[in-house]
Amino acid sequence: MSVSLPNGSTIEIGSAVGTVKNITALTNASPAVATSVAHGFTVGDYLIITSGWSRLTDRLVRVLTAPTVDSFTLEGINTTDTGVFPAGSGVGTAQKVTTFTQITQILTTASQGGEQQFLSYQFLEDDSQKEIPTTKTAGGFNFSVADDPSLAGYIALASANDDRVKRALRVNLSNDSKLCYLGYCTLNETPTLTVNELMACEATVRFLNKPTRYAT
Repeated sequence: MSVSLPNGSTIEIGSAVGTVKNITALTNASPAVATSVAHGFTVGDYLIITSGWSRLTDRLVRVLTAPTVDSFTLEGINTTDTGVFPAGSGVGTAQKVTTFTQITQILTTASQGGEQQFLSYQFLEDDSQKEIPTTKTAGGFNFSVADDPSLAGYIALASANDDRVKRALRVNLSNDSKLCYLGYCTLNETPTLTVNELMACEATVRFLNKPTRYAT
């Protein structure tokens, strides 16, 4: 059992990416192994994955162990359940995040969404309802950033806001673990103007899939 404080954590946004590589096969394994001819990835690379498997597509994953010329392993990805990951249907693409830029001067953060939704039903003979879990609402972050448009993180957020292209997000927690997301980012470039408070701009991130978490 352990507890941690978020103090000292950092948030980074993917500000540059490499060439998209085709994934021509993906195993049902834990961890999954992808076939991609002459991919050029190395151990520890962070990859944006698209896949025919909805629970894998639009996730940020890390390359595990020394890859071969034409294959690499997806750290932390378990695709053994063929009901969820039908054999042969996981092909897609991988794209390396070549540069992460820290979003500095974050003042406040708040999680958004992720609430479990339920279908309620009741049979004629029942005197109470039952519920079945269905989907979860879209998740994300809302955070405020002290206003300074010269900072690299601010510039990266502004770029993401303008082009509306999905970005990799990496949260480096104070306990050394990492949360990896893919999502859309926006930035309100009009700062707050409250007397005796720091001028701040509001940023949002909306996730496209669940996070991938790594212990280190």
